[in-house]
Amino acid sequence: MTRHYESSQRTNSTVDQAEDSVTRLHNAVTQAMSHPTEAMLRQAENSLEHAEEAVRHAPEGSIGGQGVDLAEDMLQDEKERLARLRQMHGTD
Repeated sequence: MTRHYESSQRTNSTVDQAEDSVTRLHNAVTQAMSHPTEAMLRQAENSLEHAEEAVRHAPEGSIGGQGVDLAEDMLQDEKERLARLRQMHGTD
């Protein structure tokens, strides 16, 4: 039996990838806030780089720009959280 999934729910593959990447960034920042070690901060920085790249490519696969603004807003929120964390721990 072949299953047919409703493709309209997740048609923007690059947007999905961007949102997934920002979600991983959110998790990394949250972990770094809980355990602000150098390694955790570095991991959050790496996640930020990946998320920025994914968000930069999000418009390429979006349908009419759908979802791109949300991914960009999510990324901005996480950048601000990470900046606050850096300030608190003097790694600015």
